[in-house]
Amino acid sequence: MTEYKNLIGGEWVAGTSSVDNINPSDTGDIIGRATHASAQQVADAVSAARQALPKWSTGTAQLRSDILSTVANELLARKEELGELLAREEGKTRAEAIGEVGRAANIFRFFASEVLRMRGEKLASVRPGIDVEITRDPVGVIGVITPWNFPIAIPAWKIAPALAFGNAVVFKPSELTPGTAWALADILHRAGVPAGVFNLVHGAGAVVGDAILSGVDAITFTGSVKTGRHIVQRANERMIRVQAEMGGKNPLIVLDDADFDIAVNCAVDGSFFQTGQRCTASSRLIVTEGIHDRFVAAVAERLGKIVIDHALKAGTQVGPVVDQRQLDQDLRYIDIGISEGARAVVKGELLRRDTPGHYLSPTLFTDTSNQMRINREEVFGPVAAVIRAKNYEEALSIANDTPFGLSAGICTTSQKHARHFQANAEAGLTMLNLATAGLDYHVPFGGRKGSSYGPREQGTYAIEFYTIVKTSYLSV
Repeated sequence: MTEYKNLIGGEWVAGTSSVDNINPSDTGDIIGRATHASAQQVADAVSAARQALPKWSTGTAQLRSDILSTVANELLARKEELGELLAREEGKTRAEAIGEVGRAANIFRFFASEVLRMRGEKLASVRPGIDVEITRDPVGVIGVITPWNFPIAIPAWKIAPALAFGNAVVFKPSELTPGTAWALADILHRAGVPAGVFNLVHGAGAVVGDAILSGVDAITFTGSVKTGRHIVQRANERMIRVQAEMGGKNPLIVLDDADFDIAVNCAVDGSFFQTGQRCTASSRLIVTEGIHDRFVAAVAERLGKIVIDHALKAGTQVGPVVDQRQLDQDLRYIDIGISEGARAVVKGELLRRDTPGHYLSPTLFTDTSNQMRINREEVFGPVAAVIRAKNYEEALSIANDTPFGLSAGICTTSQKHARHFQANAEAGLTMLNLATAGLDYHVPFGGRKGSSYGPREQGTYAIEFYTIVKTSYLSV
């Protein structure tokens, strides 16, 4: 059995306790065992990062670029092997997992180039005989805390820019996906990242996460609203930089004039694929009256045809829920929806397959209002609710009536409504005739309201979080 150790100061170190890594497609399959770090070991990792930082941050851009390129090349060369590991421990299908590894490789490749595109400015001073230069410095030691649903893509889009711009990293992955995190750490280690510049610590947030927060110069987090708010509060108390992505309750508006097949495809893909375990999933389907009944019937028919099975089995379209805790949450929200008066056109049921796993069929609610808990709170599973709207104006009002603001989509052939929606949707991402889930790796990502806090992630905008602007005056 593979033991996933912690990487601290360039050495692989066993933790003080261990937890089995269980396959959600086959709960009898123990993939490996993660050794969880103690608070003191996390402090050691932070200390190692701080000691390694000066040499790394002042080293050549070419060295950092070469290392990130090496990481990208190995990820691409091993994408099928690593994708199988990811699918096995997280539960998304093999094809989706391989695609995620490829995306991580492209992220590292992108930032390998960004290293060499670091720009500054030289401005004339208003005073004679003085030059002004504007440059960027690394922030310092970055704490990286990531979730289980994209266990290599999300770490990549945090770790790659952190290293590219000269920072050191202490990385805590989810306890549910330690194998993929360990594999990425091993690749970084062998690619030549100097000892201490990158550190991996496994463990629960209450121990490892809090210990990271106590010592780093900045923290970047993706996960639940509750944990994100705690991290933001702690970071603000220490007056350190913080970036938090905390989920959504994303609307997909379907207007009467929509291309019907495109609208159904957008709803089914965005709401239910990857088991609905995406922060950009379409959990609120806001449908105008003229198309409502036909649309509900078509989506329900499609859901009955989705193949739900072992993540590595050929032909599987949707894998299992990630673990028992998440499965229990999904089932609880299905019961809440029914108790609130929603009608389950398709009701999620536990499924039996050849191997014991957390298999759950989709749920589609109708006759719902935007004030129901199932339309206010993030379920994070294969559960979506249809809300009837009279017209575009009411649909937009419902879409924006949420404490979240990550992704929002509309299906329409009207350029007037499409452009109005783009300008007025209260979300960080808008989609026209596309699923609300599905992102490029080279453009900014983030939301509004309760979905996000701090600067954007990904693309060239990542530099805003991982560097500090310095203005220098030179007497000439």
